[in-house]
Amino acid sequence: MLDLTYDTPKPKVISGAKHDWELVIGMEVHAQVTSKAKLFSAASTRFGAEPNSNVSFVDAAMPGMLPTINEYCVEQAVRTGLGLKAEIHLESAFDRKNYFYPDLPQGYQISQLYHPIVGEGEVLVEMGDGTARLVRVERIHLEQDAGKSIHDMDPNMSFVDLNRTGVALMEIVSRPDIRGPEEAAAYLSKLRQILRYLGTCNGDMQSGAMRADVNVSICRPGQYEKYQATQDFSHLGTRCEIKNMNSMRFIQQAIDVEARRQIAIVEAGGTVDQETRLYDPDKNETRSMRSKEEAHDYRYFPDPDLLPLVIEQAWVDEIGANLPELPDAKKARFISDFGLSDYDASVLTADLDSAGYFEAVAAGRDGKMAANWVINELFGRLKKDDTDITDSPVSPAQLGGVIDLIASDAISGKIAKDLFEIVYTEGGDPAEIVEARGMKQVTDTGAIEAAVDEIIAANPDQVAKAQENPKLAGWFVGQVMKATGGKANPKAVNQLVAQKLKG
Repeated sequence: MLDLTYDTPKPKVISGAKHDWELVIGMEVHAQVTSKAKLFSAASTRFGAEPNSNVSFVDAAMPGMLPTINEYCVEQAVRTGLGLKAEIHLESAFDRKNYFYPDLPQGYQISQLYHPIVGEGEVLVEMGDGTARLVRVERIHLEQDAGKSIHDMDPNMSFVDLNRTGVALMEIVSRPDIRGPEEAAAYLSKLRQILRYLGTCNGDMQSGAMRADVNVSICRPGQYEKYQATQDFSHLGTRCEIKNMNSMRFIQQAIDVEARRQIAIVEAGGTVDQETRLYDPDKNETRSMRSKEEAHDYRYFPDPDLLPLVIEQAWVDEIGANLPELPDAKKARFISDFGLSDYDASVLTADLDSAGYFEAVAAGRDGKMAANWVINELFGRLKKDDTDITDSPVSPAQLGGVIDLIASDAISGKIAKDLFEIVYTEGGDPAEIVEARGMKQVTDTGAIEAAVDEIIAANPDQVAKAQENPKLAGWFVGQVMKATGGKANPKAVNQLVAQKLKG
């Protein structure tokens, strides 16, 4: 694991008209479980299917239909809990959360209020400036997703698509440990990274597979420390929930504007009402959606159609024994095994596919050189072309081949960049391309010396200047490289130029 010795980041402070205020943030992240079937039915979860084509009789709440638990979804929840170092409850239970939505055919949602499957865990959030915060996870529970109401297809009617109804969600509830907009985005990003490594959620925020409800409150400096000491929420301000956020950038903007709204209310002598709000990115404002409901408003009661869920510790242990290497451990290994910087290791482990690509390139090669080529050349070009690493036109073997040619002095760094461009656009084996196109580096010192002598003889004035100021020797190196088409060995050129200029 990483040997973390970071300082805790300072809380975000916003200056009001009268006082300074600190932010306190908690998040409820809804992560769609990666599973081919829904939580209580065998209906498909395929995204993008024709409306209402992935709906079973159970999902449609037809009379007499009974839910049947999907064991794989339970396994995925356990796997997620273990990945977050959380307590796994061997006994849990499902409850009915009663409310009416047109896209909720049952008139209730099957969830877990009183006895969730996963208890307390943690997420280590690195801020990128040498600081980190440990955000505590209060619980993870399984629940059904609702359907989707569509309001923009007809000016007079709304439509309902029930494909999403009954899809398994993990609601991951944090403690109010997050102290600023940047931390909130970093927490969600780290959580998303962990879930993708675990394979329990694809983390696609655009399709709604991962979305967050953000609870924001304000307090005066020092009050949060009192809350930490006593766990008494009265030291914190009244929270408002910003619903269904699916953009890191919008989450940060929404937190900032909501905090400022609350500060203005309190400093004017008013009180903040606990409510659910929506963020409008076009107007950069939050607006009231409804008063914030308490648990009793949903009339929770144990679901009579589902027995308590009992799992065995041996099964949990088996899942734990087969967990993949997680981001923090992989980052620490990359730093240790390949001699990478913290930054490079962070970039390469941000995505599981990128990490796998790098490891394939670095196998048996210089790790730092491999990281440099993957991050600067490959990632830079993929970003320019808006291409994912999984669709890279350059395979790890091909990029490794380019690096091998540099390491063997067959080509120079400049020629390597030209070669990379050829491989990227045309494909082919790097070694064969170098041979066929005459791109091999000139290592014959006799030929290089002849080129150096010719450049020096043709530029006596420049020689005099370089002898007075040795830094100007680089001009001669450049001219020799240009004269040899970039094929001369740069090290040999530098040595010969320095030698010749000394006279």
